Amino acid sequence: MAEQASIQQEPHVTFSHVQKTYDGETLIVRDLNLEIRRGEFLTLLGPSGSGKTTCLMMLAGFETPTAGEIRVGGDVINKVPPHRRNIGMVFQNYALFPHMTVAENLRFPLSVRKLPAADIDAKVKRALAMVRLEAFGNRYPQQLSGGQQQRIALARALVFDPELVLMDEPLGALDKQLREHMQIEIKHLHASLGITFVFVTHDQSEALTMSDRIAVFDRGEIQQIDTAERLYEEPSNAFVAGFIGESNTFQGTLLERSGDACAVRLPSGTVVHARAADVGGVGSSTVVSVRPERVLLNGASGDCENRFTARVKELIYQGDHVRVQLDLGNQASLMVKTAISDLTHAIHPGQPIEVGIPATHLRALAPTPAP
Repeated sequence: MAEQASIQQEPHVTFSHVQKTYDGETLIVRDLNLEIRRGEFLTLLGPSGSGKTTCLMMLAGFETPTAGEIRVGGDVINKVPPHRRNIGMVFQNYALFPHMTVAENLRFPLSVRKLPAADIDAKVKRALAMVRLEAFGNRYPQQLSGGQQQRIALARALVFDPELVLMDEPLGALDKQLREHMQIEIKHLHASLGITFVFVTHDQSEALTMSDRIAVFDRGEIQQIDTAERLYEEPSNAFVAGFIGESNTFQGTLLERSGDACAVRLPSGTVVHARAADVGGVGSSTVVSVRPERVLLNGASGDCENRFTARVKELIYQGDHVRVQLDLGNQASLMVKTAISDLTHAIHPGQPIEVGIPATHLRALAPTPAP
């Protein structure tokens, strides 16, 4: 049993000191070291040009690393052609053959592998059942909705029993409601199959919804890799805090530090007991971050270590909650999200209001380096 547990912990995919440049000067991917666990759903998340899609394309075999090694199951695959990697791929544009029926699209990767006809029929039937489109085998792609086409593209990636499934922005062409529905479907499908999924997106909500872990990319490097909850609640630097969800950030100067707690001077005043994450020494620049939903107003702020008097600038009603834009003075502003049920008194633009920030949700972070 101990040996089996050890095997389960071995990485399925390993990037070791991988670099990629197209012009010999600019590194699109910089010294990437990444281990992907067997059976996990890992999302590569980042803005356009951050290197996430290039990493996926190198793993798929459509791009070759300039330096470093990529291993799958312990074997170096740098020079293995894409069709020999046993990897399923799902693209944003579906990439279905328009002249083939759904069933023919699914048969294609199996016939290329020269499987017996009976095995092909059985695998196609099983793949269609996976995505709940058993009755659509004789239709053509243009006769399907966008969501149905995406399901067929996913079925085609799974039909030959790959050991790894790669997905490049697969839901980007769908409308919001259908995209959210497909997120849950893919998450459930992954859980039932236990195959390693690597998913690329620039949509933070999508990544938070679907992933076991998320690798946040910026300028060719992973800034942080962790669970959705830890990325959101404990960002390691200012870029992650700003890119994952919504965050209030303030430039400040570190006044003192004791263990994980520090005091920071901001333009609007001083905050204390902020949780330090990779900050420099006393006197260095830092960024203080707090999520809008963690800020407390009026009576609820009474026990907070950091309390301020602010003025309401704007109130935006959004159904189950309101967004309150506050003026802290010295050109500093603070966005607060609070549930309608937590508002015990009416709030109006122009009125003064007490604001509290619990120290447990206040983080002092390393500033994002200049480009």
